[in-house]
Amino acid sequence: MRRMYRSIPRRLRVPLILALAVLTRALGILSRPIWYDEAFSILFSAKGPAAMLYGTLAPTAGGTADIHPLGYYTLLWLWMKIFGSSLPAARTLSILAGVATVGLAYLLARGLFNERLAFTASIFVALAPFPVHYSQEIRMYSFLALWLMLATYAYTRGAKDGGLKWWVLFSVSAALAQYTHNLAAFYLLPLAATPLLRRDWKSLRAVTIAGLGALTLYLPWLIQLPGQLAKVSTAYWVDRPGVGKFFTLLLVYATNLPLPNGWLFPALFIALAALTIAALQTFRRSNRDPNALWLFYLAFAPPLLLFLVSQWTPVYIERALLPSGIIFCIWLAWALFETSLPPILRNSVTVMLALGAAIGLYQHVAYRGFPYAPFRGLDASLRERIRPGDAVVHASKLSLLPAAYFDPSLPQIFVVDAPGSNTDTLAVSTRDVLRVTAASDVEAAVGGARRVWFVVFQHHIEAYVRKGSVNHPQLEWLETDFKLDHVEEWGNIRLYQFIRK
Repeated sequence: MRRMYRSIPRRLRVPLILALAVLTRALGILSRPIWYDEAFSILFSAKGPAAMLYGTLAPTAGGTADIHPLGYYTLLWLWMKIFGSSLPAARTLSILAGVATVGLAYLLARGLFNERLAFTASIFVALAPFPVHYSQEIRMYSFLALWLMLATYAYTRGAKDGGLKWWVLFSVSAALAQYTHNLAAFYLLPLAATPLLRRDWKSLRAVTIAGLGALTLYLPWLIQLPGQLAKVSTAYWVDRPGVGKFFTLLLVYATNLPLPNGWLFPALFIALAALTIAALQTFRRSNRDPNALWLFYLAFAPPLLLFLVSQWTPVYIERALLPSGIIFCIWLAWALFETSLPPILRNSVTVMLALGAAIGLYQHVAYRGFPYAPFRGLDASLRERIRPGDAVVHASKLSLLPAAYFDPSLPQIFVVDAPGSNTDTLAVSTRDVLRVTAASDVEAAVGGARRVWFVVFQHHIEAYVRKGSVNHPQLEWLETDFKLDHVEEWGNIRLYQFIRK
C-alpha cells in the first residue's frame, strides 16, 4: 500500500480514490432488484411534503403513523423532480452521498494522522461492502453516514483549531443527521461525550453549545418524537438483540450480510482476526496514538449503546450503525499500516480483508433471495393474463409495494399484518398516501372473484412451516373454496392461480 501511495502523483490520489468509490457503488445499479423499503421510499417521496407529513404524523392507536423523520424523503422528492423516479436515478442520489462520505473519511484520517494513512483508509472505505451496499440503496442510511461523518470531522477540527465555523458545522450536520434518522442520536451522544473522556473542558463547553444549537434546529421535529417513539414501542419489527449481535456486527463491518452458510465461518474468522490484531495494536500504543483509541471507541460505543437501550425498547438495526462501520475501516487501516506490525502479519490480514471485501461485494451484486424478486417481470406477466373479475392478492405489503412501483395501475391488493403485531408498520394514513389497497384478511381481499392470482414470498411460507403449520394460512383458506390451477416461481416469489370451485 505504501508503494502504491508513493507511485501515484499527489494531485491524482484523491480523484482516483473517488473514482474507485464511484465504481464500487455503481456495481449492479441496473441489475439489482428493488425491494419493499426502496419501493416505499420512491412511492412515498413522490407524493410531496404535505402528503408525507400526513402519512408520517397522523395519529394512530399506537402513536404516529410512521417512525422516520422526513429529511431524506424530502431530498429524494426534490431529486426525483429533476431526474425522475427510475431505479438508476433514485439510487444515484445515495451513490453521491456515499462517494462524498469516502471523501470525508479521507479528510478525517488526514487530520487525525497523516496523508498516507488517509489514502489507505479511504481505499478501505471505498471497498468495504457495508458502506457500498447502503451507498446504493434508495434509503436514508447513506445520508445518515454522510452527515455523521461530517459532524465527526467538524468536531475534530473544532477541538483542534477552536474555530467558530467548525462548531456551527457540527450543529448543522448533527441536526441534519437527526432529520435523516432518529437513531443518529446513538452516534452523536458518544461523539459529544468525547471531551468528558479526554477531560478537554474547553471543547466540552463548545460541544455543549453546539449541541444545544443542533437541538434548536431539530426542535420542529423533536416535538413529534414522543409519538414516533410510541409507535416503535407498539409496532416495530425489531426483536430484542442477544449477545450474538456482536458477531453479526463484526460480519457486517467486515463483509456485510447476508452470506451463504458456507462463507459465514471464513468471514467470521477474517473479522475476528482483524479485530484482535487491531485491538492489540491500539492498546499497546494508546499513549502514543490516542486518536486510534478514539476511533475504536466510535466504532463500538454506538453499537453498545444501541444494544443496551434495545434491551428495553428494541431498535437495534445494523444499518443504522453505518457511520461506526466507516470509522471501523479507518481504525483498521491505522492498525495495519501505521503501527510496527510485522510485514508478514500485515500482509496476511490485508489479504484476508481483501478476500472478505470481494466476498461481500460479490454477494451484494449477485444476491437474489428474500426480500428481492423480479417484480418487473411478474407485473408484466400478470398484466398480460388477468381478466376482468380476477383478483391479484399479495400475502403481505412486502411484495405489493415493489409490484406497485413497476405497474401502479395494475389492480392489486394485499392482506394487512395482524393489528398490533410487530410487523403492523404500514398505518392506514400511510396507505392512503401511497394509494395502495389493503384488506383485513384473504377472504375480504378475494371478494367474489372467480380467479385469484396469489403472490407470496417462499420465505414466508417456510416461516409458517417452521412454526408447525402445514402451509401458509392464507393458502390454506384459498384451498378450501378454490381449485389450484398452477404454481409459478419468480425468484423468491411464488405465484399461485386459483379457480373457484
